[in-house]
Amino acid sequence: MSNLLEQEIPLLAEKLIRKLEERTAVIGVVGLGYVGLPLAVEKAKAGFQVIGFDVQSDKVEMVNQGINYIGDVLNEDLQSTVKANKLKATADYSFINDVDAVAICVPTPLDKYHQPDTSYVSSSAREIANHLKPGMLVVLESTTYPGTTEELVKPILEESGLKCGVDFFLAYSPERVDPGNKHFNTKNTPKVVGGITPDCTRVAATMYQAVLEGEIHVVSSPAVAELEKIYENTFRHINIALANEMAVLCNKMGIDVWEMIDAAKTKPYGFMAFYPGPGLGGHCIPIDPFYLTWKAREFNYHTRLIELAGEINSSMPDFVVTRMMQILNQDRKSLNGSKILVLGVAYKNDIDDYRESPVLEILSILDKEGAEYQVVDPHIPTFKFNGNMVETIPLTAEALEKADLVLLTTNHSQFDYDLICSSARVIFDTRDGIKKKTNVKGKYFRL
Repeated sequence: MSNLLEQEIPLLAEKLIRKLEERTAVIGVVGLGYVGLPLAVEKAKAGFQVIGFDVQSDKVEMVNQGINYIGDVLNEDLQSTVKANKLKATADYSFINDVDAVAICVPTPLDKYHQPDTSYVSSSAREIANHLKPGMLVVLESTTYPGTTEELVKPILEESGLKCGVDFFLAYSPERVDPGNKHFNTKNTPKVVGGITPDCTRVAATMYQAVLEGEIHVVSSPAVAELEKIYENTFRHINIALANEMAVLCNKMGIDVWEMIDAAKTKPYGFMAFYPGPGLGGHCIPIDPFYLTWKAREFNYHTRLIELAGEINSSMPDFVVTRMMQILNQDRKSLNGSKILVLGVAYKNDIDDYRESPVLEILSILDKEGAEYQVVDPHIPTFKFNGNMVETIPLTAEALEKADLVLLTTNHSQFDYDLICSSARVIFDTRDGIKKKTNVKGKYFRL
């Protein structure tokens, strides 16, 4: 029996590898958000027949109509793949029966106790298990704690009666999407792949080689790939915390933190510049490190540095509002009743994503302090805040002139900085967006 299995496993793997290399395999993508839709489009562009799955009917309809809703996807790429019948979307998971390989790209948020919420991953794995067939490849791409693929996804898939590494292939390959990055995208960013077995790894690596231009880096297990993704974002989380702590200290010392960092980065080795800001945002850096702190407790280990960095970064909105109070006090004004114009709600420049944006926490504090505020963001016409939809306003000289303080929280390149400098009475720049312009008419403060 064992000799038969040894023959059958390579045959299943070779059959799928051949279909992947020949682009005859049908590929599924579960979750059509910031990760899943770009991946689905790239797979379709590579010549594969792609089926996208999502529980949100509006996303399904938009994809099938060729209407793009993700900034990192080119409108013409989505439209051309849909028109060529290479990409279609559905909310009906029975179409898993038609695919040879499927990637899970669903959210992995934290709950209110900063513990991982893997419910989206679990439900997706169960839907796939209901339609799993011999020779199929399943790849988890959602960022998660080490052990998720083997301890959570694998048992759910094996409830189908099929055995991982024998009847189907399972691997983990973390997404590395950086919204708004002009140089690296889904297509050309190196991909890390770790499978449950060597054949699982080989099959998954073949799929990505057929789709992507970036290097495929193979690791020994899914856990290594899961941890390296968290390590990437923890590295940024901690270094941004250091930059933020330097900003607080520099403010107390009367030193320009941006000038100091510019000086430090002239060193050609041993230093990498990270910058302060009003706090962390996005669905990765503020969240992913806490997956590791949660998992570390299983091993009776307390990740002190990660949690301290989290405290520093999460304190920045309070620091920003405290600075605003101090700035207004110089003109004998209180924050209560002052008119504040907030420039940017997106968590980083030139994107339309405001998930976990620190600006939302700043607005919450402004509400509590009785400030009157309006928000400008050319990329976000409306945003959800405290259960309501808030409309942003255009950037005009009138809005700038009326404000007691203009708070720059997102340094969008689309902002008219000359207009801001010539019209605002008081500017508080938390992003170094003004960069010490000499034509600032009013008072100018930097983080």
